[in-house]
Amino acid sequence: MNKYETLFILNPSLEEEAINANVEKFKGIVENGGGEVENVDLWGKRKLAYEINKLNEGFYVLMNFKSDAQLPKELDRVFRITDNIVRHLIINTEK
Repeated sequence: MNKYETLFILNPSLEEEAINANVEKFKGIVENGGGEVENVDLWGKRKLAYEINKLNEGFYVLMNFKSDAQLPKELDRVFRITDNIVRHLIINTEK
C-alpha cells in the first residue's frame, strides 16, 4: 500500500450538501477500491491563482489515503468525468 495525497477543487457555487456529497463520493471510491482514507481536510472557498472556466474561486478539499497503485488511476478517471471538479491533483507522498 502506497500513501497518496489528492487535492481537488470543487465549483464554488455548490451548496454545502452538494459539497459534502461529492467528498463522500470520492471517499467511497477510495474505500470501495480497497484503500484507506486517512484524512479529509476541507479548506473552504479560496481565490484561484488564475481564472479557470470563468471562475475566480473554488472550494478546496485535501484528502490523504493509502491504496495500491491502481486506485489513483480510477480516482483520476472519476475526477475527469465529474462536472463539479474544477481541477485535481493526485501525488504519491512516499517518493
